[in-house]
Amino acid sequence: MTEAVELRHLIAGQWLSGSGDAISSVNPTSPKVVVAQGASATAADVDNAVGAASEALQSWAATPTHQRGAVLLAAAEIVDRNAEDWGLELSIEEGKTKAEGIGEVRRAAQILRYYGNEGDRQAGEIYSSPRAGEQILITRKPVGIIGVITPFNFPIAIPAWKIAPALIYGNTVVWKPASTVPLLAIRLAHALTTAGLPAGVLNLLIGNAAVGDALVNHRDIDAISFTGSTGVGRRIAATAATRGVPVQAEMGGKNAAVVLDDADFDLALEQVMLGAFRSTGQKCTATSRLILTEGIADRFLAALAQRADALAVGNPTDEATQMGPVITGAAQRGIYGGIGTAITQGAEVLAGGRPYTKGPLAEGFFVAPTVVELAAPADVWVEELFGPVVAVRRAADADEAFALANDSEFGLSAAVFTQDLTRALQAVEHIDVGILHINSESAGADPHVPFGGAKKSGLGPKEQGSAAREFYTHTTTVYLRGGRPRP
Repeated sequence: MTEAVELRHLIAGQWLSGSGDAISSVNPTSPKVVVAQGASATAADVDNAVGAASEALQSWAATPTHQRGAVLLAAAEIVDRNAEDWGLELSIEEGKTKAEGIGEVRRAAQILRYYGNEGDRQAGEIYSSPRAGEQILITRKPVGIIGVITPFNFPIAIPAWKIAPALIYGNTVVWKPASTVPLLAIRLAHALTTAGLPAGVLNLLIGNAAVGDALVNHRDIDAISFTGSTGVGRRIAATAATRGVPVQAEMGGKNAAVVLDDADFDLALEQVMLGAFRSTGQKCTATSRLILTEGIADRFLAALAQRADALAVGNPTDEATQMGPVITGAAQRGIYGGIGTAITQGAEVLAGGRPYTKGPLAEGFFVAPTVVELAAPADVWVEELFGPVVAVRRAADADEAFALANDSEFGLSAAVFTQDLTRALQAVEHIDVGILHINSESAGADPHVPFGGAKKSGLGPKEQGSAAREFYTHTTTVYLRGGRPRP
C-alpha cells in the first residue's frame, strides 16, 4: 500500500464521506504509517442508515431465499478472487501474518458460500396435530433490522459470520466495525454490493464508540449481534434489555489447554504454540492458560519456553514471520502491565516478558511471546490480556487439571491432550465450555457448527451453522386446517 485509503460509509446504497471527527487506522508494525483515514459517522448517519434498512426490509424479506443466497454466492466469489490482495491489506492493518490474513479472507468466502446455499436446506418443521384434518407447521420469519458490532481481531471473518446469516434469513443490517480495522470492512461491503445486494439491505458506519452507542440505543433496531470485550457486551445487553431487544454477544475467554502425562508430546507442544501465539494471541479462543500434570510438566515447559523464545516475531507481511504485533499501543501497554503485575504476584517468567528496546520491534506494537508459571493465584490466571501470554499451573492428576480448567468465570473454549479415551470422555463431561478440542488447539471455528461460549463468555443463541437462525429468525407456529370436504 502506497497511500492511505479514504474512508467512506455505506448508507442506502451510496458511499458517503463522514462529517464527524477525523479517524484513521495505522499499521501496527510501523505506527507512523496511516492505512486508512477519513471522518467518522455521526448520530444522524445512524438515523439515516437505520431508515434505509427499514425501507429495504419488506422487499428483501419477500425475496426468495435462493435469490438472496445467489447474492451471497456471488460475493463469495469476489472475496475469494481478492484473497491475496485483501489478505495482505488485513496483515498490514491488523497485524496477523500474511498467511493468516489470506486464510481469514478465504474463510469469509467460505462462510458466505455456506449461507448462500441455505435455500437448499430445511426451512421449517411439521408436527402432528391431535385434531383430525389439521397439521401444525413451524415457519420462520426475519427478526427485522439487525445492529451488528464487530471487533478488530477478525476484521472480515467475524463480520461475515454475522452478516451472512442475517441477510440470508431476510433481515437488513446496520454494521459498525472496529474503528481500528475499517479497510477490510469496506472490502466486504463492496463485495456484497457488487454482487447485487439491494440498496439499504446492508449499511456500513465507521466510527468510535459513540456510533456504536447510537446504534445500540436506536429505537428501530430489532436485534443486536456483538463480539468484543465482556464489559462492553454486558453494557449493550443491559441497554437492549430495557427495550426488550434481543442480544447475541460473544465476549471474553480465558481458555485453558490441559496436557496430561500420556499426551502425544510433540502434537501437544505444536498445538499449544499455535493456540497461544497464532494471531499474536488476539483471539477470544486463544490458549491463555496451560495446565500440566506433574509427569510431563518439566519437559513440556522447557520445550515450550525454547519454542516461544525462538518464534520469529516481526513484520507480518514477511514470509518468515511467525508472529506480528498487537493492534495498538494501548493494547501493548496493557499486556505488559498484566505481565508486570503477574511478576509482582510471584509469577516466574520462562520466556519473553520484557519489551523490545531497539530496532523495528521497538518501533511497532510488538509483545514478546511470553510464558509465566504460577505457584500461587495471580490476576493473569483470571483476567484476559488478549495477547501472546500463557499462564501455567501444575496439577497432580487429571481431576485437578480439569478443575483448574473450570477455574474461570469464562467458558468459551478449551483443549485437552491425552491418548486415554476415558480421560477424553471425562473432559467432555466435566469441562464447562462452549467449544472443546481434544488433541487440537483451543482456537478454531467451522462455519457449519455452533460457535459460542458457556458461563460468562456468551449471551443469547450461538453463532454459525444452523444455530444462527435461532437468533436471526423467529418462529410462527401455524395450525393449518382446511374446511369440511365438499361433497
